[in-house]
Amino acid sequence: MNRQSQLQRRTEQHLKLWIYLLPVVGVIPAVWTLYRQNNIADNSSKDRERQKISRFSINLLLVWLSCYSLCSLGAANASEITSFRLLYANAIITTGYFITCTFLMTRLGKSQLPTDEMN
Repeated sequence: MNRQSQLQRRTEQHLKLWIYLLPVVGVIPAVWTLYRQNNIADNSSKDRERQKISRFSINLLLVWLSCYSLCSLGAANASEITSFRLLYANAIITTGYFITCTFLMTRLGKSQLPTDEMN
């Protein structure tokens, strides 16, 4: 039973980390985790892993959101062909963000995600 409970805890931990990597929506639990961890002095390895993935998720969203906003604002104030190119770049950036999140979630599912390198 001990092995089964360890496997269950590991699966539960991966699901929590997986939620942080959900595109757009995963930022809410990531921000909550970072906010809560600032109030708690406990720094176990699981908490550090959650913090790293939470920070990475927030940074990834902020980069995507800033690129998205800049392309949208540029498209609103440009000529027709430039506007089309900016909107096309916007779609490619958004697709890249979703593919990156999906790729990271897949790697986490396969337990290949190196959380030590996500700073």
